[in-house]
Amino acid sequence: MGLSTPLSRDLGIDVPLVAFTYEPAVAAAVSRAGGLGVLGALRFTPEELDDALAFVAREAGGAPFGVNVVTPVSSEVVDADPVDLATKLESMIPDAHRDFVEQVLEEFDVPPLPEGEEPPRGVLGWTPQTGAPQTEIALKHRPALFSSALGPPPAESIAAAHDLGIPVAALVGKVEQAIKQRDAGVDIVVAQGTEAAGHTGEVATFVLVPQVVDALQGAPVLAAGGIADGRGLAAALALGAQGAWTGSVWLLTEEMGLPKATQQLLLDAGPRDTLRSRALTGKPARQVRTPWIDRWEDPATPDPLAMPLQYLLTVDANARFRHHGRHDLAGSPAGQVVGRLDAVRPVAEVVAEMRAGAEAAVARLREAAGDGVPA
Repeated sequence: MGLSTPLSRDLGIDVPLVAFTYEPAVAAAVSRAGGLGVLGALRFTPEELDDALAFVAREAGGAPFGVNVVTPVSSEVVDADPVDLATKLESMIPDAHRDFVEQVLEEFDVPPLPEGEEPPRGVLGWTPQTGAPQTEIALKHRPALFSSALGPPPAESIAAAHDLGIPVAALVGKVEQAIKQRDAGVDIVVAQGTEAAGHTGEVATFVLVPQVVDALQGAPVLAAGGIADGRGLAAALALGAQGAWTGSVWLLTEEMGLPKATQQLLLDAGPRDTLRSRALTGKPARQVRTPWIDRWEDPATPDPLAMPLQYLLTVDANARFRHHGRHDLAGSPAGQVVGRLDAVRPVAEVVAEMRAGAEAAVARLREAAGDGVPA
């Protein structure tokens, strides 16, 4: 028995499984294994993204892949070209916030970076000035799917993708956003529950997905949040989705290549060891709880700044965490399902087990329905 949906057939994949990742090797490996690897563009410069997508296309061996960009509806935006943008935005950061960060780093005994080493100063793809070049590069590589998060893609991005015959997907956290995305011309809606890693809303997956499916009246929906095995994939299909959008499960794969200390942090984390916090980006994002994150949650702490100012405020701290091996402070975006991940495995093994587990779950449902198919 195989698993197939109209959307998986349209995308040219063997299993209705989409994997979001910021690691090109993971995206390529998922696509090779029969799913759709989607590379997150956020952390790449346009030049880096060009190289990364060329790598994915080459290593995927002709299998389809996708790209995700961030197009926030609300963020601190200033009138400046990309060269001057970071400098102008950094000038907007209050001194009190800078003082607080230095105070906490001193308390945690995190030394400065060595002389001559500087943290990255880019703004990532969180503004119109930086997101547009990423979109241009992404579409140049003719992905099988172009997706966005934190708001509807710009109309010109949707039109450019459609002109190339590329379907557009967008992530949502509530049904009103799903309707807005559909009306903007988005082809596929990813209904992402609050359990998911990164930027999420407040509605759980099992509540959100059927709401979105019903509201969109036949438009394809992918379910996201809390899905890390075949039973989760089968549940997504049972809720009316045409596949699953996954993320956290790929963090603990060999191809991801996380430092051993970060892998152990994730292996040790339980489902209650994650929380939605604005400490990372300025918008609520689910991540592993650390003492650094807890300090930002303290009511006595200055409120996190708007996106992308919070990233610019903390970029030096995060660079210092990485350089000095303080993975106990740096943490990682992760969904609640991290509590069920107990080993570092190859991507191909994860995909194969998700496919087999989903097929077994569907067989059990058929048997329970009394059609005589054994589990």
